[in-house]
Amino acid sequence: MPFGRLERRASARPMSEINMTPLIDVMLVLLVVFLVSAPLLTGRLGLKLPSSEAPPAAAAPQALRLSLDAQGGLRLNEAALDRSQLAARLAAAAAQDPATEVHLQADRAVPYGEVAGLIDTLQQAGLSRIAFVTQARP
Repeated sequence: MPFGRLERRASARPMSEINMTPLIDVMLVLLVVFLVSAPLLTGRLGLKLPSSEAPPAAAAPQALRLSLDAQGGLRLNEAALDRSQLAARLAAAAAQDPATEVHLQADRAVPYGEVAGLIDTLQQAGLSRIAFVTQARP
């Protein structure tokens, strides 16, 4: 007969495993919700910061921009100059603030020896914080 029986078989055991997939799904959804909402909550802190009578902090020193083009032309903060003027201007900047940072921009056609010579000039003037300016790759 095609009808099922009402009695249970002795071999049928109750399921002793828990399906973890729905629990993991819920935990991942909660994690995403907290990750998205956490940055929004930090901006809402109602802090009343204490006041101070100390003078305001000095502004960060302005960095010097030293550019060397493919023809060998030098520019310091957009002002054209030659190598003899460069040494004097760099020494004056180092005397004013030895921690001045120099951003060195050199054309890719400039030989490495000329760039090394500029670095040597900067170090002789007393400026040791040198940063190379490059173009980001697409």
